[in-house]
Amino acid sequence: MDWSVVRRLWEKWAPNNVGSSGPLKAAILINYDPTGPSRLVSTIAEQEGIKADPIEISQFLSFVKRNKLQTETFFVGPIQYLVTSIHESWFCARSLNTSLQAGEGAIVMQTSYFLLIGLYEGSIGSATCAMVAVDQFASQLSRRNL
Repeated sequence: MDWSVVRRLWEKWAPNNVGSSGPLKAAILINYDPTGPSRLVSTIAEQEGIKADPIEISQFLSFVKRNKLQTETFFVGPIQYLVTSIHESWFCARSLNTSLQAGEGAIVMQTSYFLLIGLYEGSIGSATCAMVAVDQFASQLSRRNL
């Protein structure tokens, strides 16, 4: 895997899509290969707008590996999420404990070697914009078989 390509893609994508200039409040890219040997440890490859805790990320990865998306919840930072829709290579979730009136959500998309978590604030309109942003980056990775 060419990490310099991943880094360049992230550096082009993140400033336009994460933070005050984009639809996402935060994004985390985790290297993840569910078909690889168990000795390969997933790590945080990139993050923007959040300081992800590696222990929380390992708990999130356990949630994904258990594949009980409809019956369990997960945490990213202090926010607990409940999965609301599941698709072939991605799922959406809404916050259970937000203080924001419009709510918060997460979009998790899997490529061949990565999980991308996009966090957003707001409701349907915000979710749509967040989905476009996450899909854009995941597509760039997929075009390079990453």
